[in-house]
Amino acid sequence: MLHNAVLAAEAASEHASEPVAPIVLGLIAFGSLVAALVVTFAFRNVGNRH
Repeated sequence: MLHNAVLAAEAASEHASEPVAPIVLGLIAFGSLVAALVVTFAFRNVGNRH
């Protein structure tokens, strides 16, 4: 039964096309993490002012 599920998944993945290249997804993820880092860095001293 598991073998049939694996075969079905392989057959489905052959027909599926990725809408975006993996390198683009990696760059988007990297960019969003860098943006979160910049925001965190910008507010690093807020607690000491109040």
